[in-house]
Amino acid sequence: MEVKDLTPQVVWRNFYSLTQIPRPSGKTQRVAQFLVDFAQSHGADAHIDEAGNVLIHKPATKGFEKKAVTMLQAHMDIVAQKTKDSKHNFDTDPLDVYVDGDWVTARDTTLGADDGMGVAAAMAIIEDDSVEHGPLEILITRDEETGMDGAFGLKPGILKSKYLS
Repeated sequence: MEVKDLTPQVVWRNFYSLTQIPRPSGKTQRVAQFLVDFAQSHGADAHIDEAGNVLIHKPATKGFEKKAVTMLQAHMDIVAQKTKDSKHNFDTDPLDVYVDGDWVTARDTTLGADDGMGVAAAMAIIEDDSVEHGPLEILITRDEETGMDGAFGLKPGILKSKYLS
């Protein structure tokens, strides 16, 4: 079985897609643009702010328009760690992820599940129109692993959410 075939498939497929984009701290421009393009292809408004964070707004499901805005938050960068014998280049190479029994792992590198799974879950909600929800504000910050630069770079007043999930 491959990672992208695990269930819930929408989450694991999105997680697998993220593992194929190099995204070490300090080098998140490519994954940020991928996330904007993904969100826009699913009808959400998305952009990259001045700090390099991705901000996505998904309208409420019909009948939930008057609900308070809820934020989903995750970060896009990964800790770039590998075994001493690994030839992996975090700037250019996708992660070699696979299923090993009951575990999802990566060959000779970190897996990137912190916080790739959070990003993949947010992507699943963006993609799956069967999920009923009020208006969503999705914040995916950059460089959390090395100093929370994205979070610290947020402009005051940019976020409108009443709830953070």
